[in-house]
Amino acid sequence: MASLSAARIFTRRFHVSARRNALSRFNMPAMSPTMSEGGIASWKKKEGESFSSGDVLLEIETDKATIDVEAQDDGILAKIIAPDGSKNVPVGAPIAIVAEEGDDLSAAADMAAKATSEQPAAKEEKPAEPSKPAEPSPPKPEPSKAPEPQPETKPELPAGDRIFASPIAKKIALERGIPLGQIKGSGPSGRIIRTDVENYKPAPTAAAPAPSTAAQPPSAELPDYVDTPVSNMRRTIGTRLTQSKQELPHYYITVNINMDKVLKLRQVFNTTLAEKDKNAKLSVNDFIVKAAACALADVPEANSAWLGEVIRTYKKADISVAVATPAGLITPIVKDVGSKGLATISAETKALAKKARDGKLQPSEYQGGTFTISNLGMYDVDQFTAIINPPQSCILAIGSTQATLVPAPEEERGFKTVQIMKATLSSDHRTVDGAVGARWMAAFKGYLENPLTFML
Repeated sequence: MASLSAARIFTRRFHVSARRNALSRFNMPAMSPTMSEGGIASWKKKEGESFSSGDVLLEIETDKATIDVEAQDDGILAKIIAPDGSKNVPVGAPIAIVAEEGDDLSAAADMAAKATSEQPAAKEEKPAEPSKPAEPSPPKPEPSKAPEPQPETKPELPAGDRIFASPIAKKIALERGIPLGQIKGSGPSGRIIRTDVENYKPAPTAAAPAPSTAAQPPSAELPDYVDTPVSNMRRTIGTRLTQSKQELPHYYITVNINMDKVLKLRQVFNTTLAEKDKNAKLSVNDFIVKAAACALADVPEANSAWLGEVIRTYKKADISVAVATPAGLITPIVKDVGSKGLATISAETKALAKKARDGKLQPSEYQGGTFTISNLGMYDVDQFTAIINPPQSCILAIGSTQATLVPAPEEERGFKTVQIMKATLSSDHRTVDGAVGARWMAAFKGYLENPLTFML
């Protein structure tokens, strides 16, 4: 459910510079340590246009976001090799030719053509290899000649068929699109044999098959499916979540949480906030994020990461909040949640969610994090389990809050209606034992059922 982060990147702006006194190639830069390929979202400069230090030359699509690439020096964009919309461009592949003021740009086209021709040459070597094993395929029809007399000695094989034909005759007819019903057999009892099919010549009345071929294009024009190319982001999500599910020993703990006090307190806060700012409004998720940070302070073992030789326990709660975007799921980070109030958490979460949907998150805003929360309550999902976001140890899955009848001896009726939310913690058993996970869930539940405790 959660997207998985790579190593932390400390800057969003990646710089390129033109080499002095000569045309030079500008290669696809690596936007993160794990990036192997990317896409060209758009060029911000046109061919022949000058640029200055700090100008944005282009936007590059990574597996998580669209990132600006700035120029460090002054120069000219002499020739674009990879145009807007280019996909799966390997890191290090030439995407443009850059020059300096005063350089002769006439050689830029030849230099770009040479750079382009070098790449396909490497790719053409690969398909050349599979063509070799294809050579033995022609001899395959030869063995089929031997079985021809065998079916003719066994007329009982097609006895149930209306058209009597040898298997090899049926095979050839199928491959060539010849209707067996229009062939007169020369074999025993009028059986159609191989030579009958091979010598077949359609008569003028054989135009009957035409409707069958004409009926095929409509089905091709209106397929029953849609193929969507896999984006870099979706490919990364698939790879890392598969790795997480296969390699991490997940286990799950679910608790029911009484949300009555949170809902009442939220209503009071929102009434007060509306008097100052109509757009300011706390969500239930803001309370959940804050309660999770407080629980991580009480049970720091859950705020950890498996790093192979060591288990790292974090002192601050940098909480990744799952956000659905058109390109896929991404988890922007609300940093040091424990030190922030609900209003600040709410404002930062909304700002990060908007940047995520617009594809404008900086790498430092989504790479890292110590704990993840995925909330599907707004989709009326009762309960679900989420996949851990390595190297983090835990991810919390939040379901919807629903009115539920519970025993209440103090009530005259003996029962009452409360608002219950189901929360499920997925934990990595290598770092968080079952008892630790249970202690964390108890602390988390306690904070939400008594929300004033994390405001003291």
